[in-house]
Amino acid sequence: MATSISTSSLIFRRPLQSLVSFSPKSRHRFRRLDEFPTISCNYSCFEVRDVSYRPPGTQLNLLNGVSFSLPEKSFGLIFGQSGSGKTTLLQLLAGLSEPTSGSICIQKYGNDGNPCQSPKPLSHERVGIVFQFPERYFVADTILDEVIFGWPRQKGSLQLKEHLALNLQKAITWVGLNGISLGKDPHSLSGGYKRRLALAIQLVQVPDLLILDEPLAGLDWRARADVVKLLKQLKKELTVLIVSHDLKELAALVDHSWRMEMGGFLKEEQLPE
Repeated sequence: MATSISTSSLIFRRPLQSLVSFSPKSRHRFRRLDEFPTISCNYSCFEVRDVSYRPPGTQLNLLNGVSFSLPEKSFGLIFGQSGSGKTTLLQLLAGLSEPTSGSICIQKYGNDGNPCQSPKPLSHERVGIVFQFPERYFVADTILDEVIFGWPRQKGSLQLKEHLALNLQKAITWVGLNGISLGKDPHSLSGGYKRRLALAIQLVQVPDLLILDEPLAGLDWRARADVVKLLKQLKKELTVLIVSHDLKELAALVDHSWRMEMGGFLKEEQLPE
């Protein structure tokens, strides 16, 4: 490290002519630095790279060498048998567990499809997750208290609280709850509206990645149709990753899909016709 710093300092102090010898024939090959094209990054992908997971104190991997890439503002779906490791993968993405090996990152690319920056670790604070049957985890007596339950209290800055308050109405409107009294008991809502509330909680701080685990589970046909319609709207603004067995109802939304096989092996696969 010391050698490189010393060499760099020496270079910047010496005249340019002593470092580079120009011949008349070669002058046209050199241009000013501001004439070189800049590298622009045109899109980002959430990438899981060779991730394996073994719970502490066990000898069995729940995930084995899982790799996939999901471009920003696209809709991804993971399907497969129960117990294959789908929910475990979502928990890793949300930061609820740490991979035993491998990495989870954001990679930016240029128009040529090549990386234009070094990958950055996925910030768990920028991931929103809605679990299967999220209404089971409601703890407050009113919709408003449920939405703000996790907000910062004394330690939170006033600026942050104002930002969250401004986003609250946007999130409520986004999921179609603006006609519901915020003083209403969240447990008194229908199944579909409980899912909307769970989504609103995650959307107050707009996530870079929104994860949903079986979002249609336990809903009647009307509520299922409403949630699918809502996901179609969210897809326009967010990157969405879903685990679901309900392939037919979600198929029209899906841009990328993968099958999780027993033993925690993931492979890219088109949804069945």
